[in-house]
Amino acid sequence: MLTLPRKRAALLAALSLAGLTTTACSSDGEPAASAAPGGVTQLTVFAPQSANQDLQTAYFTKLVSDKFKIKFTFQTTTYDGGPAKEKRQISLASGDYPDLYLLIPWVDQFERPELLKLSKQGVILPLNDLIAKYAPNVQKALETNPAYKTLATAPDGKIYGLPEWNDCYHCSYQAKLWMNSAWLKKLGLSMPKTTEEMRTVLRAFKTKDPNGNSKADEIPLSGSTADVLLPYFMNAFLYDPQGSDAYPSTLALNNGKVQLQAAQDKWREGLRYLASLQKEGLIDPGAFTQNRAAMKTKGDNADDVIVGAATTIHPALLVTLGQKDGRDKDYDPVPPLTGPEGVGYASYNLPSAPGATFVLTNKATEQDRIAAIKMLDYIFTDEGHVLGEFGQEGMAWEKPDAKDVALDKNLKPLYEVIPADPDAPPTNATWGALAQYNSRREFRDAQVQPTDVYDPAGFERRLFEATKLYEGKEPKDQIFPYWNLWLGTDVAGEAATLQTNIQNYVAQSSLEFVTGKKNVDSEEDWKAYLEGLNGLGLQRYLQFQQQAYDAQ
Repeated sequence: MLTLPRKRAALLAALSLAGLTTTACSSDGEPAASAAPGGVTQLTVFAPQSANQDLQTAYFTKLVSDKFKIKFTFQTTTYDGGPAKEKRQISLASGDYPDLYLLIPWVDQFERPELLKLSKQGVILPLNDLIAKYAPNVQKALETNPAYKTLATAPDGKIYGLPEWNDCYHCSYQAKLWMNSAWLKKLGLSMPKTTEEMRTVLRAFKTKDPNGNSKADEIPLSGSTADVLLPYFMNAFLYDPQGSDAYPSTLALNNGKVQLQAAQDKWREGLRYLASLQKEGLIDPGAFTQNRAAMKTKGDNADDVIVGAATTIHPALLVTLGQKDGRDKDYDPVPPLTGPEGVGYASYNLPSAPGATFVLTNKATEQDRIAAIKMLDYIFTDEGHVLGEFGQEGMAWEKPDAKDVALDKNLKPLYEVIPADPDAPPTNATWGALAQYNSRREFRDAQVQPTDVYDPAGFERRLFEATKLYEGKEPKDQIFPYWNLWLGTDVAGEAATLQTNIQNYVAQSSLEFVTGKKNVDSEEDWKAYLEGLNGLGLQRYLQFQQQAYDAQ
């Protein structure tokens, strides 16, 4: 997510990247980059395009166009998920759809029910044979990474579209909290370890003028609608898998049975704790309604530092890095808190999303399919990946020097991303997130990073080191692996509607309990909340999920 150059590059044949694959080879040792039979392939591609991109003329487009003898015609949409989804659905409904959909998971990839439905209609094609014959690097990724194979494969054994594999370490544990260590030091306090110690710290932030301006302007704790406040604290009472707004489900396992954590008594205890913080004025009232930009405005407050802590994946979302007063260096991660019954969990989610971003349709000829899968196979190499995601050597990235250190210090560094000049015009070089297919941990963590975690250029290391405080705190027997489940087309639509309604109800009700609109101590209010869940079809929803889990 927060993933993200000096030497002039020779063309790609010279690329070695200190060990990066220099050519994609087929199983018999012949280059997989040969032209598709019959000369130049005409390939129509539907893809999201950012405001700073022109996919038709991008450097990487020209590179793969020349390499695989493909003439591209792009049908583009924006990175805005709503309009992107609408345009994709219109293209399918009209019958005027492309040879290839090349999508981004967090914009609008195909959901699994769509894949099953469209495959039955013959609109999209299974990729198994193409991969086996023409994509050795894709085949290797599937064979060596069982989790990726499971993510990509339908219950009938067919791969109807390939998802991106993005093994983002810090994305697996998104529910983090960052606290102003300078304030702690000034007040003579230690980093809180329990929920009650947290209360003590937040009270001190509110009442003891830690910013020293003699004003009661401190905000002890903040958050946003994207960096939701509840999961970090709820994990001190029971396991809450929600990492951010991207993972809103509270489904978990209890001895192999699927349950909704938001319907459990301990969920109420977590709400009761947060409601008590809110009642004391220790939580920013805007934490539940403001977007990230509004939260950052408070973190960047021009006069004085006013935010003591925030639930966000990285402090760069709270404060601008590299500020003159150094405030951005004052925020450090707080490990999972221990609650009154000794619970101290961390939220976990697979960082790769279920669905598909590379989908071939029945409009593609055999020649189109072969060219497209060979192109994807190249993106699965480290060479294709770094050029596709980051751009040209010497402009966007460079090879490491002997003194350079990889993000994971146990790995040999492979590449160093050169920070873009904010005053320079866009280079229109990369495919960006469209080329993140084989983002393995050993690739991501081999990027060069400054050893100083407070260096603005080292934000990845800051995240990496912070995540170590959360890793392993997830209760593995309670994790509900929704990413491995395929709901049948006969129930998928109903299940999706139930899920949306239940998640929205839980979010709204939790907010009302925390802010006092509903009384968390009232048996009547809590009973009405549970009845509301059942009225939305909770038992039927759990039945669908249990059946899918048992069948996996």
